[in-house]
This record gives sequence, structure tokens and C-alpha cells, in this order.
Amino acid sequence: MEFSSKLLENAVNEMSQLPGIGKRTALRLMLHLLRQPKEQTSDLSKALSNMRNDIKLCKNCNNISDNDLCEICANPNRLEDIVCVVEDIRDVMAIENTSSFRGLYHVLGGKISPMDGIGPNDLNIQPLVKKVKSGKITELIFALGSTMEGDTTNFYIYKQIQEFKVKTSTIARGISVGNELEYTDEVTLGRSIINRIPFEASLKS
Repeated sequence: MEFSSKLLENAVNEMSQLPGIGKRTALRLMLHLLRQPKEQTSDLSKALSNMRNDIKLCKNCNNISDNDLCEICANPNRLEDIVCVVEDIRDVMAIENTSSFRGLYHVLGGKISPMDGIGPNDLNIQPLVKKVKSGKITELIFALGSTMEGDTTNFYIYKQIQEFKVKTSTIARGISVGNELEYTDEVTLGRSIINRIPFEASLKS
């Protein structure tokens, strides 16, 4: 792809590094921005910079937040004793969109995957075990995707907390095996949360 401007080429190259955006799509976006008022591009640049520099991780659940506590953890109407364990923030958004869960979350930041060099110590697992040890949690819901890595992570956490008096459940398998939560429709995901089953039962299936 030939460019008449090095500035445009650099912008296209940077934009094309985003997932799902190739060089042609990046070029179309950059040419669109060039046709817009300069203020719009400045606002976009400022929003991206502010997001990258000022966004925080909730000190309680590891969700993204503007403050030390995210809006979910800071909400006094949420059930603090029920915690839903998810892979990343996209799963929090997916479950919240169902309006079927009123507890809190715990974001692991990934799944155990030896093939990718990701072990338990690379994830936000120990803070979760610490929460369970505190005795403030009555139920832990495993809501990781139905993949081998998700099941491995669920089982590892289950073994870490097995000695403590906490109910463990997993979302119902209305979600196809191998699917990620963020791509599941809201009705199916909502029903999977409501119709969750004891985790021990999922080990036998």
C-alpha cells in the first residue's frame, strides 16, 4: 500500500495494530478523521489519552474503574456475599447486561493455560482465596468460558478453597462448549446465571 504522506502512513500503521482492524480499514478510518473538524480528532485523542493514563483497577474485584472502587462494588444494594468469578472485564459487562445477577465479581485477568505460559501465579487467584478465607463469602459462582482452560482454572480454584465453608456453583451449560461469555446472547447467559448448578455436579458430567 503506497502512501503520499508519511504522517498518514504512520497513523494507519498504528491503527492497524488494533484487533480486527487491517490496513484498509485503518486507512478508511484515518481518511474519515481527516474529513472531520480538527476538534473531533482532538477530542478523540484526549479521550484515549485520559482512558489510558487515568483508568484504574478496582481494589476489590479488579474490574476497570474511574475510582478505587468500581460502581458495582460501591453499590450498597449489591449482595456482597455472592461473588461471580470471571476471566476479564468483558465478561462483567456481558453478565451485567443480562440484569440477572445482583452479587459482586472477581476478575481473574485470564485463565490458566500452560501452552501460553500462563500459570496460577499469573492470575488474580490468591486475592480470591483470601476473600473466601475471610468467611464473608457464602457462594462462589464460576463463570469462565466452557473451554479446557476455563475448566482447568475452575478446578484449580475449587481445590484451593475446598476446605472452607463456601458454596460453589457454575453457570448452567446452556452455553455451547468452547464459547466465550462475551459472544453469548443475553437471554441464554442470564438463564445460565439463574439456573446455575453446584460445581461438584459439573465435575461428574
